[in-house]
Order: sequence, then C-alpha cells, then structure tokens
Amino acid sequence: MHTRRRYHHGDLRAALLTRAEETLRERGPAALSLRELARDLGVSHAAPSRHFKDKQALLDALALTGFHRLAQTMTAALEGTGASFAERLRAGAHAYVEFATANAALLDLMYAIKHTPEASEELGAASQRWIAQMENLIAEAQRRGEVRDGSLESVGIGVFSTLHGYASLAASDHLPPEVRAQGLDDLVAFILRGCAP
Repeated sequence: MHTRRRYHHGDLRAALLTRAEETLRERGPAALSLRELARDLGVSHAAPSRHFKDKQALLDALALTGFHRLAQTMTAALEGTGASFAERLRAGAHAYVEFATANAALLDLMYAIKHTPEASEELGAASQRWIAQMENLIAEAQRRGEVRDGSLESVGIGVFSTLHGYASLAASDHLPPEVRAQGLDDLVAFILRGCAP
C-alpha cells in the first residue's frame, strides 16, 4: 500500500515527476491525475499547474525524462566497454534490455508519446539520441570493416528492431528471468552474424 509523501520544499516539478513515475509503474498512465499527485505531495490542487498545464504535458515530460535517462544509460554502457563492435553491441544491448525491464511502463509511455502528433520537437530529438548512439556504433564498425557495407538505415533497422523486440518481450515478462541473460547473448550473436561483412 502506498503511503502518502508530503512535499515541503525544493523542486516541486521534480517531485511531481518522481511521484508520477511511481504511479505509472504501480497503476499505469490512466491512473495519473495532477489533482491526485498534488494530494499525494500535500500541495494545493492548483500547484501542479505551475509546471504542467494538463495531464498530457505531464506525460510528455515523463517521456522526455525517460529518453534522457535511456541515452545516459547507453552512454555509460558504451564508455565502459572495449572497442570492438561485438563488445560494444553486447554492452549496449544489455544496457537497453536492463533499462526496458526496470522501466517497462515508462518505456511503453515513451514510445507511445513520441508517435503522437502533439509530440514536441524536443521529445522527438530526445527519442533519437539512443538510436544515434547505435548508428554511430554501426558506422564506426563499418569503417573498421567489422560490419557489412550498406546504409545505416538498412543495417540499423535489423539491429534496432531485433533488440527492441527482445527488450519488449523481456519487459513484459514473456521471457523467464533465467532465460533472459543467455537469450540476450544469443540474440547479440544473431545480430553480429547478420551484420558481418
């Protein structure tokens, strides 16, 4: 059972986003309400409107935060690994799947919001950051002869769709936890074969 957390000082916007993400994880996007968040944080029902004009603005901000965190996660994973395409792809794949399983409801929201006609340019740009990271990884590997020739789009679509599909299965508990780690390594090997020159 959730215990109410009183908000006393500091950054109300950050507190609203934190509590909104907890609610998203616990009960899904339909349960999000600015009025309920205000009640949970112990502020007036009008206080959240200083930061979010409506629920959609709150959802957009949550998605944007998620894409920023995903890009940071991928950056940390890629910086902490070897130089070969295989090592970097493995590190990136594990980071993405770990992010997806730890943030399943947020990831669903992120991809749903980015495809809405109302999505902001900022959200569109943020959603492309992790894809740009993977495209750079592929482009570097192509220059070193580790990945077959072809446009980044033609090579990358197989990498992105395969990885995202696996992450979605893992995040929705369609893969038993004991299968996930080995299954992901097998998936990376599959991608590497598909990318080989």
